[in-house]
Amino acid sequence: MKKIVLIMLTLSLMACGSSKTVRTSKKVIKGDWQLNSITYDKAGTYNVKLLNDASKACFENSTWKFIPNNNTGVYSIEGSTCETGERNFIFTIQEIDEATGLYDFLLKPTDAKGKSETNQGFRLKLTSLSDTLMQWQQTVSVDGAPFTISMNFSKLQ
Repeated sequence: MKKIVLIMLTLSLMACGSSKTVRTSKKVIKGDWQLNSITYDKAGTYNVKLLNDASKACFENSTWKFIPNNNTGVYSIEGSTCETGERNFIFTIQEIDEATGLYDFLLKPTDAKGKSETNQGFRLKLTSLSDTLMQWQQTVSVDGAPFTISMNFSKLQ
């Protein structure tokens, strides 16, 4: 009887954990990254404020640190025309389709103590993740049509 209870408990704990793919992604995302470029799927000049924080120019070359054991991180913006400094966030990787490798990535700005001031989050797609490169995509609506923003990162050594 004790063995049956132990097996049932083990199975229920395994069912509640995140998938192997998400756990692997958290290991890969751990560390320091640089946001190298931001691109759009449509040609033109756009005035985009990313994460309700800063412009494309301010975000490019920003540095990001991901700490997956507590799902927190910080990014730092530098630049003479930008509001510089560190911004804290919490993040969650939620698996959508293991076959395609597409994920929802939820990023929520916080204060330094991990408290959300606005309870606002940003849902992005983690469309590519390797040991050295990562890409997020966010699709918004512009004049009633979908508009995709791609954020391209490289891992810092």
